[in-house]
Amino acid sequence: MKVGILYSRVRAEEKLLFEEFARRDVELELIDDGQLIFDITEGPRAGQFAGYDVVVERCISHGRALYSLRLLNDRGVKTVNTALVADNCGNKLQTTSALTAAGVPQPRCLVAYTPESALAAIEELGYPVVLKPAVGSWGRLLSKINDREAAEAILEHKETLGSYHHSIFYIQEYVRKPLRDIRAFVIGGETIAAIYRASEHWITNTARGGKASNCPITPALNDICARAANAVGGGVVAIDVFEDPNRGFLINEVNYTMEFRNSIAPTGVNIPARYADFCLKVATEGWSAANGWQNGGPVHQVVTLTG
Repeated sequence: MKVGILYSRVRAEEKLLFEEFARRDVELELIDDGQLIFDITEGPRAGQFAGYDVVVERCISHGRALYSLRLLNDRGVKTVNTALVADNCGNKLQTTSALTAAGVPQPRCLVAYTPESALAAIEELGYPVVLKPAVGSWGRLLSKINDREAAEAILEHKETLGSYHHSIFYIQEYVRKPLRDIRAFVIGGETIAAIYRASEHWITNTARGGKASNCPITPALNDICARAANAVGGGVVAIDVFEDPNRGFLINEVNYTMEFRNSIAPTGVNIPARYADFCLKVATEGWSAANGWQNGGPVHQVVTLTG
């Protein structure tokens, strides 16, 4: 069996995956996205990926990941994750829309396209609110807005910056959670591990200093995370979950190129081993079977909003 790993930089997660695939005696080939050339027509490079049983996407750039997966899937190459999952998870607006369509509980969110309508949306939700870029990760460019004066200043700054990422105003209600949230890891429709991420700061990402500890996987937590994973297209995803004192679990975000190095020790779960096993199951049995779906799985309508 031949497995390709499409990567940007070899981080701890990639090294752990390399080790797990080596233990499974597969032919592993590394594909550097910085050196990659796709022939998107029918030239001599058109069949360059025909020999792979599965390609595992581990890109840092959402754009490189999404477009590579689309080109691979269009050519019949099995991938983990799929272009559909990347498209749904890589854009928060699309994630929210997919979760809403599937009836998965989440914080209230409004989207606006001008500073004036964004200010009206913020005041409709009520202070504080969280303003996020539609595309982004690691807790970057998030703003907690506590009052109208701060809202006006931040909206003016975003309008002045003027890029695509600053012209879509994704506004989420601020959830008064405990000083922690949950990062859950779902593979093939099963929540295999979860951690609490605790911080005195309202942003709890471990990349921003949040402290990880084991979170027990209750039936309720597994259920909402499995539903969220199915809503975005299945596969291997990391799901951020809020604990609301009145509404229970709420899905905040779904991540498709998940980082897990800081979650193996607290949970005692060999996450990269489960990850590798899922990839090989996709290679041998296909996407639907690997996700445990009957009759092809959930129906998804693809709407690309990544810009």
